[in-house]
Amino acid sequence: MEYMTEPVKHTPGHILCCDCGVPISPNPANICVACLRSKVDISQGIPKQVSVSFCKQCQRYFQPPGTWVQCALESRELLALCLKKIKAPLSKVRLVDASFVWTEPHSKRLKVKLTIQKEVMNGAILQQVFVVDYVVQPQMCGDCHRVEAKDFWKAVVQVRQKTLHKKTFYYLEQLILKYGMHQNTLRIKDIHDGLDFYYSSKQHAQKMVEFLQCTVPTRYKASQRLISQDVHSNTYNYKSTFSVEIVPICKDNVVCLSPKLAQSLGNMNQICVCIRVTSVIHLIDPNTLQVADIDGNTFWSHPFNSLCHPKQLEEFIVMECSIVRDLKRNAGAGMISKKHTLGEVWVQKTSEMNTDKQYFCRTHLGHLLNPGDLVLGFDLANCNLNDEHANKMKSDRVPDVVLIKKSYDRTKRQRRRNWKLKELARDRENMDTDDERQYQDFLEDLEEDEAIRKNVNIYRDSTIPVAGDTDDEGAPRISLAEMLEDLHISPDATGEEGESMMT
Repeated sequence: MEYMTEPVKHTPGHILCCDCGVPISPNPANICVACLRSKVDISQGIPKQVSVSFCKQCQRYFQPPGTWVQCALESRELLALCLKKIKAPLSKVRLVDASFVWTEPHSKRLKVKLTIQKEVMNGAILQQVFVVDYVVQPQMCGDCHRVEAKDFWKAVVQVRQKTLHKKTFYYLEQLILKYGMHQNTLRIKDIHDGLDFYYSSKQHAQKMVEFLQCTVPTRYKASQRLISQDVHSNTYNYKSTFSVEIVPICKDNVVCLSPKLAQSLGNMNQICVCIRVTSVIHLIDPNTLQVADIDGNTFWSHPFNSLCHPKQLEEFIVMECSIVRDLKRNAGAGMISKKHTLGEVWVQKTSEMNTDKQYFCRTHLGHLLNPGDLVLGFDLANCNLNDEHANKMKSDRVPDVVLIKKSYDRTKRQRRRNWKLKELARDRENMDTDDERQYQDFLEDLEEDEAIRKNVNIYRDSTIPVAGDTDDEGAPRISLAEMLEDLHISPDATGEEGESMMT
């Protein structure tokens, strides 16, 4: 008869700790964990308190040797930055785990709990958990230091326009605000014929130049000046200057094109009116409603100037107006504007109402004018035209009067204007009444031209009551749907210091 025997289970024996005599499982050191920890500290050499530099202005942490990085609290990026501060001592142990211990956000303390392992005493592996305390110390980074210094700059963009009206600059200012191109500037200085933008790096200045080339017709020149050099490390310190020139043409200017340029644009007349300046110059022929767009390269290849000064605008009263229905177009003519209507009008200067002298002209404002309306225009018949292209034209090809826009009561328009614009914070020179008049002209252009309005952030003015799209005289107004609510955030609510670049 066979008997089945169960296998004998061998359990490991226990030994006594050589120090305290507690029964333990055998290990290479023959010492219990408590005694081993009392004799060996594997965290020795790892600092328990470390300082971290933090810039309050830009909310960045300093990462040696010379980098400032943006990190959120208790993020992986901030944990990696903290561990790099003790990278050398940690190389002697095995890092098992690392995590943040919660602290108050305003306590200026960061606590990191580390779990490490190390082989000790005859191959025994000991694991230990401890906390490293990081003290956040305020330190201003180099970029913010240059911003606060205001006079320290490495690149400047000098924007100039050789014209007497600042409409293009006012439009450019709104584009800069809309796309936030002013955020990297150290300082913005207002010059009588332009603006200066100062930057702490050449890259920011180049970005501004590229933005200007995309928004208005320009050309630029770059130069640099050597400030200092280090012959041992072969490093050089330069200050760069970018001189940007905007085309000297503004909205409502009357221009005279060269015969070659006029022919290339579809055989349009040489005398044209600039109806808009965006990334290109938009021209319209008041005799045929033919339109053309001229970019910066074309303008500098075939330059032309404004025939009249903005102060030469005169007020006319419409005596008679008729719409031209059928217009014979020449061969090779270009595009015709669908937003304007060609009209033939008889006008008389308001300053010559005691005479019977009237002027006949064609205009692109036929859809706006009625007998008795006031309109602004240039009197070319009694004006001394100092232009090389206009002087070579036949007298019958030069119109007596070029009408620019319909005139409304400016006082009423200002009083009923229920919207406003933001402005760049800049160092201004003395602002005279002429600048205020030009700014009011720009605001009126925004009300009259929807195409320009699309590129500008318009904010509702809560101090003015809401009215309709047109006033009693029919002057155009901006609808409420096109306005943005102006949001004001106080520095106390955000905890941020320093002034915003927008006022």
